[in-house]
Amino acid sequence: MNPPTHMNPVDGRYVQMETVDWVDFPAALSAGGIRWKLLNVAPEMGAWTAIFDCPEGSSFAPHVHIGPGEYFLTKGRMNVRGCADEGGATAAAPGYGYEPCRALHTRTCFLEDSEFYMTFLGPLNFVDDAGRTIALATRKDAPDAWEAATGV
Repeated sequence: MNPPTHMNPVDGRYVQMETVDWVDFPAALSAGGIRWKLLNVAPEMGAWTAIFDCPEGSSFAPHVHIGPGEYFLTKGRMNVRGCADEGGATAAAPGYGYEPCRALHTRTCFLEDSEFYMTFLGPLNFVDDAGRTIALATRKDAPDAWEAATGV
């Protein structure tokens, strides 16, 4: 059996984004109706890439970037790593951001309807208020979550 196209490390990738349906991001890891499209998984790099649709007031659960990540905020405004007055940033579209290894996001919340594209190079460690792991999202978990949501 061949792996899904987005997981085959030999094939190049191209995604016509409007042909991919938005699906709900796992509710245990977010609040407020965040949706996503998984665009690529690169097992050879331990990376995964997605675009996220984040309604005003939505948020991601607290997490730590075990590996670095890069994002491009295409629409809206969001607070990352808390917000500017907590040592983080308030990002406004169009804007680029880099998250280093061990970046702690106690709050990532959306101040208006927003959309961003992100590549994760390594896992995200979702944590509770005490810093204990509640979920580890790896390049393997991303397609598993996508396939569970889409039935593909």
